[in-house]
Order: sequence, then C-alpha cells, then structure tokens
Amino acid sequence: MLEIRNLTKRFGTFEAVKDVSISVPDGAFFVLLGPSGCGKTTLLRMLAGLELPTAGQIVFDAQTVSDGDRNWAVDPAKRNSGLVFQSYALWPHMSVRGNVEWPLKVMKMSKPDRTARVEEVLKLLDIGQLADRYPNEISGGQQQRVAIARTIAPKPSVLLFDEPLSNLDAKLRVEMRTELMRLHRATGATTVYVTHDQIEAMTMATHVAVMDKGRVQQFGAPTDLVDHPETVFVATFVGTPPNNMIPVNKNGTGYKVGGRHMPVTPPADKCMAMYRAETMMLSEAEGETTLPMELVETSAIAGRVMVTGLRDGLRLTAIVDTAPAARIGDTIQFRLPPRPDSWFGTNGERIG
Repeated sequence: MLEIRNLTKRFGTFEAVKDVSISVPDGAFFVLLGPSGCGKTTLLRMLAGLELPTAGQIVFDAQTVSDGDRNWAVDPAKRNSGLVFQSYALWPHMSVRGNVEWPLKVMKMSKPDRTARVEEVLKLLDIGQLADRYPNEISGGQQQRVAIARTIAPKPSVLLFDEPLSNLDAKLRVEMRTELMRLHRATGATTVYVTHDQIEAMTMATHVAVMDKGRVQQFGAPTDLVDHPETVFVATFVGTPPNNMIPVNKNGTGYKVGGRHMPVTPPADKCMAMYRAETMMLSEAEGETTLPMELVETSAIAGRVMVTGLRDGLRLTAIVDTAPAARIGDTIQFRLPPRPDSWFGTNGERIG
C-alpha cells in the first residue's frame, strides 16, 4: 500500500531524512519512532505532501505521489490521505458538527450524504453529544476526537498522525491509544503514526521504523525490535527499561568488562555486550562477574523491583524480585549472567 523509495530530504546542507526505503502493507498501523530531531516528522510531512523530497519517491497504492528526482508531487488534497496535527487545528468559529462536515463540503458531497456521514463519524468517536458545541467549550481530549473525526470523515485510504496524544495527560493518553486502535480496526485505513514514546509504538503498531539522525535504524514488528535489536541505538531506545550495554575491551591476555577483568569470550577485541534488565542480577558479595555500582534508583514495576546503578558514566538496570537492603548512594553489586543476550560491534551493529 505504502512504498518509500530512497527518500531523502535536505534543508540546505543538512540532511533531515537520509535514503529511507520502507514498504508497508495495506491496512497496517505503521509507527515512525525516534527522539526529537530524528527526521520522523519531516518524513510524515513528505507523506502528507507538505514537503517535497530532495530525492526518492513515495507511492500510495501503486500511484506515485511524490518524486524528488523529478521535482514533482501530487497536491496534498488529491492524495486520498488525512493528517491529524498535534495542535488539533480546529476552526474556532465552527461547531463540532461544522468542523467534521467541512471537508465533506469541500468534496461537494450532497447535504443528505454529508449529514449521514457526520452522524456516523460522531457516533464512531463517541462525541455525538458534543455536536453543537464549539472548540473552546470542550476539553483537550474531546478536541482531539473532533480532529480525528474530521480527518476520517472523507474516508481517506491513508491516515497520518503527528504525535496526536502529546498534549494529553497520562490517563487520557492510555484511553486514546485504545480508541485509536479501535478506530484503525473500524476504518481499515493504512495508518502512519509519529511518536517519540516507545510505549505508544509497542502497544499500537503492527510495523515500526525506529529512526535516528535521519536514518531508519530498524524496521519490523514491535516484537522483532524488542527480541532482536539490530543496532545499539535500537537496543537502548526500545524497551522498558532499556537494555544494558557494557563495553568489552581486550586487555593483555584477557578482557575487561565495564572496566573489570572477567572470564568472557567476546567475538571481537573491542565490542559491546547487551544484557537485558530481566537477566541482570544482584549479588550480596563481590565476585569475578560482578560490577560495583552506586545505587541511584529503585522502583516497583509489574510486581517486581527495578534497580538502577551508576558508575563512571555506565548505567545498569536490573529487574529483581526483592529490593536490595541498601540506601540510595550505597554501593551494590550487579552480577552479570554467564553470557550476554547479544553482542554489538564498535560500529553499533549487531554481531551474529
């Protein structure tokens, strides 16, 4: 349904998006995930037609809608797509019904058909009781529902969301995630969703592209990103809590792991060992596979305890059954499992 081919966007000499190629199947819930400034919103704006690519092509349902190599693009209004902005962007002088009906008027839909479609969409978003109110008379969460209703009213084949939940409180964000997934199932539209929140990505997406510095670090199903991260960036950005990355360096006839000699057999003289928080352990006494760390945080998580230690810039997290008998600032021992969960090279890419 959606193909992105060697897409690049430059602003002067700065490359915001660098040679991105992705193929997303029809009806997918596709999330662009990454930190601020990684290029995900720029990519979304190119999909919406608000930015022209410097190079590469965008294809919707076998039709090319943007071609940076030929400096050509289909008008945003003719792409059969809808964009939900982070700021809602509702018309303040129009009622909720008027806001939802407006794009249908632009399409020159007949009044009976408009009325029926507006009622259908208001019911779908559970905002029928707000039809005659104005944007300044409803809450932020309700405004977001109106913005979504307005976007889906014309039945676009591609829905684009630019961090639509970032202005909502934590409880409402959880509720709206459920509503958006229900909406996706009801409409069947291919959805592209931009966020920096990896919990949103992991709970909502069928496909995720993790971006950093304009490039896609990894593309796949959420479980693939968690179970088989391909780069150090993905391993430390995806997952709650993030994976532990410990430097391993050859030193004489042995190896130092996190600055201490340990009996390990790494695949290279200099690399990174990844240990998942749930496989990391704590020890009451120092041993040949322990690292002394300053205890900086403990918190409850899903019936267990998340313990975080810090030493010389190295931060480690373990998920254990019982909190250590230590105070914040005390030294505790993190014990490494016999083998890392994964190895990564100095280039940041997975080994093996």
